Amino acid sequence: MRHQAETKYVFDNLDRTLIGLLRSDGRAPISKLAEIIGVSRATVQTRLDRLLASGALLGFTARVREDYPTNQIRAIMMIEVSGRNTTQVINKLRGLPELTALHTTSGKWDLIAEVLVESLSEFDSVLRKVRLVDGVLNSETNILLTSV
Repeated sequence: MRHQAETKYVFDNLDRTLIGLLRSDGRAPISKLAEIIGVSRATVQTRLDRLLASGALLGFTARVREDYPTNQIRAIMMIEVSGRNTTQVINKLRGLPELTALHTTSGKWDLIAEVLVESLSEFDSVLRKVRLVDGVLNSETNILLTSV
């Protein structure tokens, strides 16, 4: 059985325009998209189907205003891991519900964690928990103030 090599989907101008419109309004009706772009509804539907089927477009999502008032504290925590302990540190950090996302990175920091808590005391507690994880050598945390 021969495996066909996956080819990367190449966007043309229509695809880029369609994706740009969807980024602005992922719930826009196909008829509205077609009218804005100046093509038929069938063309827009075919392009959407092709973008989804190829994996070039992963889906649609709701965008939430970042400046919407909340009582939550959001932060980014950069983490340096000692030696080759990254996998063990990741496994331990995944158990902290206050870390909403964890990313491996290149550069000075080995991991970046997104932190979301309800209070400064929770924030302080999370920082302490992360710094006590065996294998965490150093960290730096920045509270996110305003999204611009």
